[in-house]
Amino acid sequence: MELLLKYFPDLSQKQMQEFSALQKIYTEWNEKINVISRKDIENLLERHVLHSLSIAKLIQFKNATKIMDLGTGGGFPGIPLSILFPDCRFHLVDSIGKKLKVVEAVKDELGLKNIFTFHSRAEDMEFQYDFVVSRAVAPLTDLLEWTKKKYLPKNHHLTHNGLICLKGGNIDEEIAVVKNARKVSISSFFEESFFKDKYIVYTEQ
Repeated sequence: MELLLKYFPDLSQKQMQEFSALQKIYTEWNEKINVISRKDIENLLERHVLHSLSIAKLIQFKNATKIMDLGTGGGFPGIPLSILFPDCRFHLVDSIGKKLKVVEAVKDELGLKNIFTFHSRAEDMEFQYDFVVSRAVAPLTDLLEWTKKKYLPKNHHLTHNGLICLKGGNIDEEIAVVKNARKVSISSFFEESFFKDKYIVYTEQ
């Protein structure tokens, strides 16, 4: 927990308990349904939880914000963000049903009331959101195509409604073809070497 408190010192006791419980829950479920690589499960807090929370360094979601986690997999970035922002509403969407079993298990064990899971493709969702978040799911152009018309028209943040992605490596060519995309280095927020080539990519809708 020291790692999270280093960057998020204002966590409540409840939030600390919830974040602390993730290691045990994911380790147990990963034996049944492999949603996290074996080497990464030992570094869950850094490589999955803190990585997901980097989005909160870019934007602080206001209460009642509606967020879709597209291709959530085992629940990242949606579950850590839902713990950090308990008064926001998160729809965790994935086309692979067995991965959502893990998400449901984490949700139930922690009693997270602000998470709703959907076994669906993003383009088939019938809701609209303030933001769509995603981690290493697909090229930016595909994500934008899948989420067309999925954004609420009214902005409630200084950062306008849009797509927020976590990506790694050399992504300059990928974002160059998207007119209003901007890249923020996660290493400007977190000093650990893991984040050296990790980025948040935001594009306004």
